[in-house]
Amino acid sequence: VQLVESGGGLVQAGGSLRLACVASGHTFFFSNMGWFRQAPGKEREFVADISWSGGSTFYADSVKGRFTISRDYGKRTVYLDMNSLKPEDAAVYFCAGKVPGAEAQDYQAATYSYWGQGTEVTVSS
Repeated sequence: VQLVESGGGLVQAGGSLRLACVASGHTFFFSNMGWFRQAPGKEREFVADISWSGGSTFYADSVKGRFTISRDYGKRTVYLDMNSLKPEDAAVYFCAGKVPGAEAQDYQAATYSYWGQGTEVTVSS
């Protein structure tokens, strides 16, 4: 299984970006897909999660109302639409896959088994 993120870049505060994560390999067993981010000197933090089959979503409070996670099941792609970006949103963003058996409503990074290499988002003030 391989997860590859794309879509990062430089954006002004208040702007928007769309990140994508394409999953290849035996992805049919994923129960959930998530987005995390890690800023320099900080721990990796949860951003958003979506169930692979049903599409139910969950967000960190810091991004609720500004970010939207979605998935295209046929394309095995998960998206993160980021609007009203703030300088504090700048980080490397990672997508992650969770397998069945892991606690679906536990959004700690340790519950996700597969990770992409990350895509960097820079927000200028």
